[in-house]
Amino acid sequence: MAQTNINIRMDEATKVAFDKFCREIGLSTSAAFNIFAKTVVREQRIPFALTAEVPNAVTLAAMEEAREMQRHPEKYKSYSNAEEMIEDILNET
Repeated sequence: MAQTNINIRMDEATKVAFDKFCREIGLSTSAAFNIFAKTVVREQRIPFALTAEVPNAVTLAAMEEAREMQRHPEKYKSYSNAEEMIEDILNET
């Protein structure tokens, strides 16, 4: 099968880290990209999840709870240190 070249632009830090990773697992950078390309063609999809870095519902709820606690600190217990908090939790039973 005839070979061809492809040029990929990426920031230098990513390239250096990727090259290092490939060497550590015994692959050339070219081999890693070939594995990726062949997997895409065979499976007709990107072989990993592509997501925006958006917090999930649980994280969003926790962030809102933290904001609520900041707005109304008088409604919530607070502690001077972790030991005090742990002692209080253990004594709740």
